[in-house]
Amino acid sequence: MTLRSLTFVIGTGRSGSTALSRILNTHPDVLSLNEYMASVGDAAFPPGRLSGAEFWQALFRPTPYFASMLRSGLLMPEFLYPLRPGRYAAETTGVPALSLMVLPHLTDDPDALLDELNAVVVDWPERTAAEHHEALFALLGARFGRTAVVERSGYSTGWAPGLRETFPYAKFVHLHRDGPDCALSMSRHIGYRTITLIREIKERAGVEDFADLTAEHVSSLPPELAPLLADSFDPALVRDRDFPLRRFGDLWSELVVDGARFIESLPAGQGTMLGYEDLLDGPREELTRLAAFIGVEPVPRWLDDACAQLDGSRRGSAARQLAPAAFDELSESCAPGTRALAERA
Repeated sequence: MTLRSLTFVIGTGRSGSTALSRILNTHPDVLSLNEYMASVGDAAFPPGRLSGAEFWQALFRPTPYFASMLRSGLLMPEFLYPLRPGRYAAETTGVPALSLMVLPHLTDDPDALLDELNAVVVDWPERTAAEHHEALFALLGARFGRTAVVERSGYSTGWAPGLRETFPYAKFVHLHRDGPDCALSMSRHIGYRTITLIREIKERAGVEDFADLTAEHVSSLPPELAPLLADSFDPALVRDRDFPLRRFGDLWSELVVDGARFIESLPAGQGTMLGYEDLLDGPREELTRLAAFIGVEPVPRWLDDACAQLDGSRRGSAARQLAPAAFDELSESCAPGTRALAERA
């Protein structure tokens, strides 16, 4: 089966992106790759050529930070793999990268699908990582009878330039949400609380990647941060910590500014913006526009079902429940991102 298009939905996360993946997954022509980049990451895009067996290992190895969260009992709602009675367990085998969020989005039997893929992929010839990923997308497309691939991961803006370089023909959708509401949602989410602590560790150590951390770096970290680098840790270090809301507003702004600039840099027809609030206010119109951008038909039954899934009551209200001073401070930290979106409206 020939794939007609490849599209990446990038953004901050906590912006209706999981709901969008579910909606896209119900379209008869769309292969929805839920959290694919978050699952495989840069490790699945090494330079040079690699064999099918080497590529498979990049897809199979548990994602380190998710594996650590699982062992520590920090479970995100995005973790879809059935830990019980699933074949893989956090404490023993670890959950394969593809199995945690990608395959359970496509099937009720992710273990069987993993076996199917393994039987084929390990025998693939040597080729570049990009060619392997394209072949995997085609394999899954043929398996499910889908011809348009849409990958969507939360907290994915940072991958956009590399994905553009790897897949120069791909299209990109920048999904965004009201700043204070999105930042507040981040502050309450285990994943984003963990991300914020990881960023703090890197900043304190002065490194870009955990691979560059030395024993001296680790010993210099405060006691509430150093344990997070262990194979498992006390979940209270993440769950019960007091975070200033401003840090999440700053993070939201950073990601939104980068995402908006990236979309603006693309050739005409390869990038578009999609607002969560616009999707809630006019789901039929926005999904019809999105379908045209992806290159699929806005099937009437799909539109009807998708509109029924979107909850308009979630639009722009949570942050307004904060105390006025807290809301004003959060809004101020979100101001750069808000301006970036307004300039491109």
